[in-house]
Amino acid sequence: MKKQYFSIVLVSVVTLLTALALGGCSSSSNQPQHTDPATDIVKKTPPAKVPNIPTNPPVEYEPAWPDRTVKSSSGHLLNSCVPDKLHDKATTLTTSDGVYLSALVLGSGDKGVLLAHEQGYNICSFLDMGTELAESGYLVVIPEYRNHGASQNIQEDNQPIDRDADAALSELKRLGAKKVFLAGASCGGSTAIIAGVRQKLPIEGLIILSSPAKCGPHDAIPSVKKIKAPSLFVFSPGDYGGSIEKEVRKLYQASGATDKELIVDESGYHGTDMYHKGEHGDALKSKLINFVKKNFN
Repeated sequence: MKKQYFSIVLVSVVTLLTALALGGCSSSSNQPQHTDPATDIVKKTPPAKVPNIPTNPPVEYEPAWPDRTVKSSSGHLLNSCVPDKLHDKATTLTTSDGVYLSALVLGSGDKGVLLAHEQGYNICSFLDMGTELAESGYLVVIPEYRNHGASQNIQEDNQPIDRDADAALSELKRLGAKKVFLAGASCGGSTAIIAGVRQKLPIEGLIILSSPAKCGPHDAIPSVKKIKAPSLFVFSPGDYGGSIEKEVRKLYQASGATDKELIVDESGYHGTDMYHKGEHGDALKSKLINFVKKNFN
């Protein structure tokens, strides 16, 4: 009798477990495969369209320093100081007076940075700073001014160099920059101020390294008065017999910015050499880069 009772109970348990198992499978098979609405939205949302901005075509012209000029795989002329890994970043700009400039375009985005080198120097003066800013999410254009490096030799003086800064800012705008940070050394800084105000892109900040208030016919005083963005002015005592200090102080005093700082670098060097060769150059370069990041973000 006990054995019969045990068999009945065992059969009942097995039957119950079988029913539960079948029910679970049935319930699972009737569920939709994706129950996370966020996942469904992601799958149904088409990828964002990236604007197809054509690159500038290469141009054949006589470079200013042919012995220091090479050609990228796409045909653009560039200074041999540029590392091979950045050759594909080379482009050719055309100024409003028809001069061809070699330039580098680094990074991407709508936050543009102009880095304008000093006269007698080249595109690599700002290359380290430009590379770091590009890696931090900025769109950087470094032009090589006329009669310098791989830019066109026009066998004339450099008076219209403000148009070179204009061309670089126009390229930033063409590539999608909605606002810009201006930085330049010596006359590169003076012309960056003038062109930046003339272009009417929103200016987020200004860095000046050893720049004169007036470079040839280019007077930066009227323009720097209109720049209200945070501004940094750097000079070294004794540079050009102390004349550069006077010039930078003129720009600082005329600046329309309420947030502005005058930095005295004791290295004795001019322009980007202050952070390339100065004893405390690394600290100065970090300060410049952090100044861009702080005021652009």
